[in-house]
Amino acid sequence: MRIALSLLALASIAAAPLAAQDMGMDHKEPPADIKPLHDQYLGWVVTAAEQTPDAEYAFKPTPEVRSIGQIFGHVANSNYMFCSGAKGEKDPNTTDYEKGTKAEIVAGLKAAVAYCAGVYEWANAHPHDERTFFGQKGSVTWVLAFNLAHNSEHYGNVVTYMRLKGHVPPSSQGGM
Repeated sequence: MRIALSLLALASIAAAPLAAQDMGMDHKEPPADIKPLHDQYLGWVVTAAEQTPDAEYAFKPTPEVRSIGQIFGHVANSNYMFCSGAKGEKDPNTTDYEKGTKAEIVAGLKAAVAYCAGVYEWANAHPHDERTFFGQKGSVTWVLAFNLAHNSEHYGNVVTYMRLKGHVPPSSQGGM
């Protein structure tokens, strides 16, 4: 009986990778699967940055938090950090966009979008490569999912700031 159970367990372990491939888990899909969400949230941040009047970039609902312009700059900076971390390369960004003008911040966001698009393309062939990020071990896909969550969190901040100033955020404008 023990021999039969051992053989059954061994067969199950050997078949697991084949089953994963049949279920679409062939290690090439995760980054491509989350890229549309990344593009959507980061796209909303870029549109919000473009639509926010220059004079409102210094707006803070309370003194303890970042201004809306600093949030936009932080998102630009952090996308470089997350995407370069996923790829395992040095962050190519040398500008602190949190300290930039509206024009510099919008340009930085757009440049971060372009940089991350290239990383996503690369990541499709490397989704399970191991990375250490913020002292935690995970995969390339994990780092990119972390970035998506971070973008979503800060887009939520942007929505609140825009509503406080009487603006409709991009995700509520329809057609997007």
